[in-house]
Amino acid sequence: MNYNKTVLDIFADKEIIKKADADKYLKFCESKGVSAGRVLMDEKAITEEQYATVIGEVMGMPFISLDNQFINKMAQGNTVTNGFIKKHRIIPVDVDENGILTVAVADPLNLSGINALNALIQKPKKYVVANPSKIDNYIASLFAAGATTSAIGDLQEQFGNTKEFDTVVQNDPVNAPAVRLADSIIREAIPLRASDIHIEPYENRVRVRYRIDGELSERFEFPINSYPAVLARYKIMSGINIAERRIPQDGRIAKVIDNIEYDFRVSTLPVSDGEKIVIRILDKNSFAFTRENLGFTPKENTLVNRFLEQPHGIILLTGPTGCGKTTTLYSFLQEINKPTVNIVTVEDPIEYTIEGINQVQVNNRAGLTFATSLRAILRQDPNIIMIGEMRDEETADIAIRAAITGHLVFSTLHTNDAPGSVARLLDMKIEPYLLADALVGVISQRLVKKLCPYCKEKVITGPTLTSSLGLDRPTEIYEPRGCRYCNYTGYKGRTAVHEVLSVDDNLKYAISERYPLDDIRRISVENGMVPLWDSGRNLVIEGVTSVSELLTITEKT
Repeated sequence: MNYNKTVLDIFADKEIIKKADADKYLKFCESKGVSAGRVLMDEKAITEEQYATVIGEVMGMPFISLDNQFINKMAQGNTVTNGFIKKHRIIPVDVDENGILTVAVADPLNLSGINALNALIQKPKKYVVANPSKIDNYIASLFAAGATTSAIGDLQEQFGNTKEFDTVVQNDPVNAPAVRLADSIIREAIPLRASDIHIEPYENRVRVRYRIDGELSERFEFPINSYPAVLARYKIMSGINIAERRIPQDGRIAKVIDNIEYDFRVSTLPVSDGEKIVIRILDKNSFAFTRENLGFTPKENTLVNRFLEQPHGIILLTGPTGCGKTTTLYSFLQEINKPTVNIVTVEDPIEYTIEGINQVQVNNRAGLTFATSLRAILRQDPNIIMIGEMRDEETADIAIRAAITGHLVFSTLHTNDAPGSVARLLDMKIEPYLLADALVGVISQRLVKKLCPYCKEKVITGPTLTSSLGLDRPTEIYEPRGCRYCNYTGYKGRTAVHEVLSVDDNLKYAISERYPLDDIRRISVENGMVPLWDSGRNLVIEGVTSVSELLTITEKT
């Protein structure tokens, strides 16, 4: 059988590719000795998920998402090694009460791997197909976890009960235990989709936690006597002063892992038992956020479209730290980034680099503050300016004046809701008439965890909850329960909740006349703004999130 021809014929029959292109790809495969699937994906004719789904369907293998699939390591038994899984990209994921083994494959046409597993394990099997990159991520996590365990053991052997060493890592070879442990901590976090790594020293141990979907979870710990070597390694990697232990320090690591470029922001903080490290993980190649995957409703998207079409003015993102304000701003900039406009940002720090945008890193020690950067930017003939955060009166004043002199300005503020931004800027001594003229719109944002689709439990609201949610009658909603697919948390993933305030003539008048905040809120709602509470409540009613998550983002007003 000519497998390449079979694959190409399948995609041509389904009209995913043209028949003429199929013939062209077949000639290329035969001349270069490569697989048709690989060529189609390299040419972006199909996605890897399309390949897996379509070929799996033909081979009688249903598609599963490993994001939502609990992987039962007991299914691998003692015979399926990590090396076997890596070689064949085949993962035994579960075994049911009847002893039937579910096996995920990256390539349904990998018959040699399937035959090898059949020879290795004799029990009945059900084969499914998964996204190849998800399988590779799982494989990476297997080896990273093993490397972590090995490095911790080697550190204990190397240092025993030693507690003081300052420069032991400076000239270590690549395979030194401290080097391997520092590397494996990072490598283990990436397949788990962790956004941050917390490494925390205590009297007798060091705790390592990963933030996944906004929540910290403890992964492992290692002895405190090994920590100075690991700390020194991170400081060396990130360019931090290894001898300084009395003050907080910040640094950055650029690292390629599995052919993907990552930036790691490293922050140290002196604590009672040493120095805590927090590492923020930034995938330089993964920034592909759009409004479609940021949780905006159709009505909110209409308002945002109106904001982005403005030739000048200021657009604000508000919310607490970690709510995704910068991500949303980046998505806006990416959307309006064109060769015909000059976009300049001033950030602290730069989280993602975007091709075609001039990004300035704040350096307070050198005197390059938000305010001084902004003054310099205005002499660079910008069309669009993004200010990472309006932290002081000087920066806010310059930003507002830039907005009324022909520039479109984006920035962030820390306020509880969108109308609160008006009061905050007035408190920063911005003249009401200037603010009314400059302000285009405000978006307040929060993140909520999404209920696990496999275990969320349907309940009927009681009288108290029905009233609290502002419902007319008892309504079906869902609560978290917890299962193996969500690691017994009841939640899987996060989504954003928004409050979008559009500044019209009525609101401009209210701002210029210094109306009280309650009146600003009332006018905003009358103009069509859906408050955060109501937006979150809608997600509860739709079964996306829970009441407890709603209560974490806002108080009912």
